[in-house]
Amino acid sequence: MRRNLVHPRAGELKYEIRGIVDFADQLEKAGIGITWENIGDPVAKGEEIPSWIRDIVADAAKHDLASYAYSPTKGLLSARTFLAGQRNRQANTTLSPDDILFFNGLGDAIANIYQWLNPAVRVLGPDPAYPTHSSLEAAHNGSVHPVYKLNPDNNWLPDMAEVRKQVAADQNIAGLLVINPGNPTSTIIPQGMLEEFVTIAREYQLFLIADEVYANLVYDPRGFTSLAAVAGGVPTMVLRGLSKEVPWPGARCGWVEFYNSADPIFARYRQSIEEAKMTEVCSTTLPQTVLPALLGDKRYEKHLQKRRERYAARANQALKLLDGCEALRTVPPQGAFYLSVTFSEDFMKQPVARPAANPVAQKLLDAALASMPADNYDKRFCYQLMAATGICVVPLSTGFNSSAPGFRMTLLEPDDAAFARTLQTIKEFCA
Repeated sequence: MRRNLVHPRAGELKYEIRGIVDFADQLEKAGIGITWENIGDPVAKGEEIPSWIRDIVADAAKHDLASYAYSPTKGLLSARTFLAGQRNRQANTTLSPDDILFFNGLGDAIANIYQWLNPAVRVLGPDPAYPTHSSLEAAHNGSVHPVYKLNPDNNWLPDMAEVRKQVAADQNIAGLLVINPGNPTSTIIPQGMLEEFVTIAREYQLFLIADEVYANLVYDPRGFTSLAAVAGGVPTMVLRGLSKEVPWPGARCGWVEFYNSADPIFARYRQSIEEAKMTEVCSTTLPQTVLPALLGDKRYEKHLQKRRERYAARANQALKLLDGCEALRTVPPQGAFYLSVTFSEDFMKQPVARPAANPVAQKLLDAALASMPADNYDKRFCYQLMAATGICVVPLSTGFNSSAPGFRMTLLEPDDAAFARTLQTIKEFCA
């Protein structure tokens, strides 16, 4: 090409959750049946959408303006009014419909949040973290995403003294990110710790981002506190959506709630995000149209509760099945539908060297391992696990920017026996 077309920060864009699919596809062609445990899509995994939800969507699709026309850039007023009222009742806030901005899924929202930050500004986020956050924060600055570590030996919670220390040491840190419930950890940040984040943000004049897309899938909702409820006057963005909750990932419908925008710098930053969305015209209309009817239906809470109970039961089943496996360490999930597993120190003292299921798969595995660093323990483990058993999980290191080696799998398998076989196979692979 006449000029180099590649953006200088393109190398920071990583999404192992889907990237590992390329290797899985090659193994399928080699005759290996794949058990997909990499992507959190309940619908693809076989969860059936209730007929009453489908009826509401189908009815709206019959009306031209409700489905096929542009919506206002911020989103339909009916949807924003409903959400503002709901959030004010739940979190005791004063959210206005004008404080809500719709996006084509939270991936779109996250991209805009980091893209329109001053390139010198950093957002301190968790390790491990959902890769869209860590990749796009790194890409906007062109250097490694700054993180605070979540401790698997302490329910995947951070050391708040370390968070404060990092903020004090780096003048470029202007924001703090919390993912609650955690992805990939599926654990909950207690209210007292959220209040510590707010205290640090207030003291150092930072803004806050809370990714709460799994908030309504907390197994015991009484144990969850939205950051908006304790943010006080600190500028805050809360991210929510329909993808995991309804579930309706194909709708690509997420939104940002802006709280405490009086600070003139934060207000201008917020305005830049809204202006950027204006250049896209708007977000998808149909899911906004049906949002009040879906979330306001008296059957919706029962629908959520049934899903919470199913994932909690699946989490308990996983913990019991992996109990006694000295190679693997688990933390009980508290929300969402993921299980993050880390390796014991003794297990990692010896390299994993398991053969693939057949000669063709072995050649594919050898080629894949040759391109990986020898010390990338969990990624090598995941590729060997898949080549030997067909089970596709995501390494924590490359998949979630994690300093703790391990893997994430889902709790979405609808068949009890199939889920038990998957866990038993992983346990035997580690023996």
